[in-house]
Amino acid sequence: MSTATARYAGQLRTEATHVASGNSIHTDAPVDNHGRGEAFSPTDLVSAALGSCMMTIMGIVAERQGLDLTSVTWEVTKHMAAEPRRIAEIEVAFKMPASLSAKERATLENAARTCPVALSLNPEIRQSVQFTYGA
Repeated sequence: MSTATARYAGQLRTEATHVASGNSIHTDAPVDNHGRGEAFSPTDLVSAALGSCMMTIMGIVAERQGLDLTSVTWEVTKHMAAEPRRIAEIEVAFKMPASLSAKERATLENAARTCPVALSLNPEIRQSVQFTYGA
């Protein structure tokens, strides 16, 4: 069974539908690459996927250990390279609860850095990950 179905909507836009849930996402080319920038670009989705995957894996570990991470937030910043046009760096900045012990912090940080998306990205893409506690 397919993971997603997709279609080209014209004007540098796509629509993908998750087969199992029926949820849809749209992409638009970024303004600096002939688009309108009115939705995530494909490279924005890659960057967002890294942060979401890291959080999901930390969430799995946290649930197993009885930790509450519902207050965690993060920001993702993507940096593009020009020649060839590609993602050069993805920065992910997590704001974590201050109440976590040093051992819990180390376990969660390791879980984030070893998520499937992080391990799947080309090693030439720098992954700069920051954890701030109690922010």
